[in-house]
Amino acid sequence: MRTLLMGIAAVCLCGWLGLCAQEKASPVKVATDPAHAGPDFPIQGEYLGDTADKERLGAEVVALGDGKFQVNFLPGGLRGEGGDYAKRIEANGQRDTAGVTNITTKDGKWSATIETGRMRGRTAEGVAFELKRIVRESKTLGQKPPANAVVLFDGSQADNWEPKTRVQIADGALVGNDIASKQRFRDHKLHLEFRLTYMPYARGQGRSNSGVYIQHRYEIQVLDSFGLRGANNECGGIYGQFAPIVNMCYPPLQWQTYDVEFRAARFDSSGKKIANAVMSVWHNGVLIHDKISLKGPTGGGQPESETPGPLFLQGHGGQVRYRNIWVVETKLD
Repeated sequence: MRTLLMGIAAVCLCGWLGLCAQEKASPVKVATDPAHAGPDFPIQGEYLGDTADKERLGAEVVALGDGKFQVNFLPGGLRGEGGDYAKRIEANGQRDTAGVTNITTKDGKWSATIETGRMRGRTAEGVAFELKRIVRESKTLGQKPPANAVVLFDGSQADNWEPKTRVQIADGALVGNDIASKQRFRDHKLHLEFRLTYMPYARGQGRSNSGVYIQHRYEIQVLDSFGLRGANNECGGIYGQFAPIVNMCYPPLQWQTYDVEFRAARFDSSGKKIANAVMSVWHNGVLIHDKISLKGPTGGGQPESETPGPLFLQGHGGQVRYRNIWVVETKLD
């Protein structure tokens, strides 16, 4: 019996020590796989549902590390689908030791809890609501290249990129690492898909940063801007020039899409620019830039000229993954 008791004690002690080790484990700073993203990851995300009086309500829950969250309640639903960020109600959340996340606004008028993918709470008027965590998918995700497309990356090899010393493929995706396509383009349409890394402790430009440069001249910013307003240096922004019409950035570790229509700048025979480059951008299938006239290179892009330019994927430490990249060249007018 004594031996049995000692064995049970040893098992309990080992279990307790294992639990302590887990509790004291280093927090997840960067994750590329949801399975290793830590306990806050399945709480972060988009929530959608209705109030008791049948009003649509969305919520954005942004992980800040150590069980803390920023929450935006969005009357009308989620962004791009009726949600109004200008009318947002901001709140803070904290995950407790039982795994329940408690949410409240600064004035205490809105409150909610998140447990097993469900958010239940009450508005400032005392109206009950229940929202479900959802994972949205772009309507252009996985779009196949047409027969006349130039396929720059299909997951099998990266021979269409330079310099080769920086080209990396991870789990069938191309790592954004200051690489340029070998082929140059003038007027064209572009489709690409990207996935942000999960970096709950990072802030601002340090939160899964990269950039898609059309002709290596004009940067469409890539950044974990989930839950933010949407500025010209945030995801979907034309860096330093144009903020997106709507911030359509999904939470990190979800595949997202950019679809671009681009008309290159025009020059006369003397090399003088006579027309700005024009670009339209769809982020996750939603139009965020409508035929904008680019004043010049953005994000430190290369100088404008009559010559075609490559697609360039910015590095910033290889924080972003890309896949399904193809271009369709369009007729010059």
